[in-house]
Amino acid sequence: MKQSILVVNCGSSSLKLALFDENEEKLVSAIAERLNEQEAFARINGDDRIVELPARANHKQALIALVSAFREHQFMPAAPTSIGHRVVHGGEAFREAVLINNDVMEIINDCAGLAPLHNPVNLAGIKATREQFPEIPQVAVFDTAYHQTLAPHAYLYALPESYYRDWSVRRYGFHGTSHFFMANETARLLGKALATTSIISAHLGNGCSITAIKNGSSVDTSMGLTPLEGLVMGTRSGDIDPGLFDYLSSRGMQLAEVHKELNQNSGLLGISGKTNDMRTLCELADQGHEPSALAIEIFSFRLAKYVGAMMASLNHLDALVFTGGIGENSSRVRQKTAGHLKLLGFDLDADKNEHNGRHSGGRIEDASSRFPILVISTNEELVIAREAARLAASF
Repeated sequence: MKQSILVVNCGSSSLKLALFDENEEKLVSAIAERLNEQEAFARINGDDRIVELPARANHKQALIALVSAFREHQFMPAAPTSIGHRVVHGGEAFREAVLINNDVMEIINDCAGLAPLHNPVNLAGIKATREQFPEIPQVAVFDTAYHQTLAPHAYLYALPESYYRDWSVRRYGFHGTSHFFMANETARLLGKALATTSIISAHLGNGCSITAIKNGSSVDTSMGLTPLEGLVMGTRSGDIDPGLFDYLSSRGMQLAEVHKELNQNSGLLGISGKTNDMRTLCELADQGHEPSALAIEIFSFRLAKYVGAMMASLNHLDALVFTGGIGENSSRVRQKTAGHLKLLGFDLDADKNEHNGRHSGGRIEDASSRFPILVISTNEELVIAREAARLAASF
């Protein structure tokens, strides 16, 4: 019987599915959006037809509908042989992907306080999938696991030790699956062993993070206790002065309001007052909209500062790598970022950068650059599928 791996990624209001065969070829993918809203809908990617969902469909209902659609269209005539789940937060309990059992689910639930928007829905997806496929081995792949190699000097905050001991307050980091893929893919492209490959990986999308990878392992990263710390993002502020909370409180704002503003109404959206989409921001900037131009400048400058900071954790650097929707497609962001890094020896080839490295094996640096600069498409789904297949083999 041919093997197939189902990858499940539950977001706060979305569900993404992807099906891979035993040769790691993606057979089909699908997405459900606006879950728990009146206008909830789903579709199989590449198909114009909408998959019908009940009004205010939840993750379980969306999963049932999309699995039925996969079967109806003969993408998945039989049950998958393994299932992989993206889980955002694994705390300190998980350093790698694990087979899911009741104990694992309990720990995921215990970590919900560290990722309240993500872990509960990740767990809802696991429960729904286990109901659909009770005999199939299922695997959890954690965004935080790859960063469990950080040393205490990199993950601890300058706070009383009891905060960490009693409440697990520390830097965890996220996007680990993407950064792990970047490390492996860069090593492959450069013809090096992973264990000798050191890179700075910039994952830039609506959520953004940057990671220093030393000899294949994460040694520093920009996101912290939550995904709010670090770079400017689509709607998240990134780093701020903690004193802002006191100041806004004195202005009458409640904690929940501040949390919402920093997570949903800040970042590129907050600066521009228009959008969190980098493509639209570039168009608006070209039309003379100064707040949009400023948003791009702040985004790129903060990114460059973090590139410099990440070098403090490395003994050598094999490449600066850009990935994610912005990282892979915004030549302007890469150009502006590199422009702030001249002193460190980063220099782009304008033509290669403009074409996103498509005709140059992903390489976009100029011959004069001290370090290689690469653009690589991330593939978190493939990493999850590989981990699911690997662990299911021992089930």
